[in-house]
Amino acid sequence: MRWLRSIALNLLDFMLPPRCAGCGAVVDQLHSFCPDCWKQVTFLGNSGCDSCGAPLQATDADQCGACLARPPRIARSRAAVAYGDVTRALAIRLKYGRKVALARTVGRYMAPLVDPQGEGEALLVPVPLHRRRLWQRGFNQSALIAGDLARRLGLTSDAMVLTRTRSTPPLKGMGQKQRLRTVAGAFAVTDKARIAGKRIVLVDDVLTTGSTAEACARTLQRAGAARVELVCWARVVRPAQLF
Repeated sequence: MRWLRSIALNLLDFMLPPRCAGCGAVVDQLHSFCPDCWKQVTFLGNSGCDSCGAPLQATDADQCGACLARPPRIARSRAAVAYGDVTRALAIRLKYGRKVALARTVGRYMAPLVDPQGEGEALLVPVPLHRRRLWQRGFNQSALIAGDLARRLGLTSDAMVLTRTRSTPPLKGMGQKQRLRTVAGAFAVTDKARIAGKRIVLVDDVLTTGSTAEACARTLQRAGAARVELVCWARVVRPAQLF
């Protein structure tokens, strides 16, 4: 049976070879990038500010000035890559192009950022969509990513415990204060017992200013979560990309 399975996999690779997640060129492994796209991706990993994960350049500090001045509700935020042309295109194809297999691509690079044992076992919670947007799109890309992370890490993913109770307009182009006002009170916990005293790891695709994640964290903490962390695919590191 192993011999037959090996032949079948080799035949499948020949007929449908793995493609670069960035440009579609043939590559050696599934869910990887070709050399040209790889050079355009800035991998962030576990570097940067201990709290928010923002890149720290030319300094020995463990935290950025913003986190020192005002500690965020989210105890630890990490992104696999910086937001750029290739990583942005991948996120758009996943979210709007219905290329749902890309959830496994981003999950591959996000998985090392989640500490399964950390401060207590982690419960993966995707940032929710409002039901109207979920009906329109047909899926929540963050829930797909959380499901892949759960399989890779042997953790539990719960896409129902946190819901978006109010539809909000796109935040792109808004200032920080306007973003915070827009998402305030837009989330709710469906069952407090499922998160009480637990370490929650929010899962999202793109982190911009963090307003949505902060609103989710506030809701989870008020419902009894002991600690809230965040892991995402890409984060904006240049403010000009927000507009």
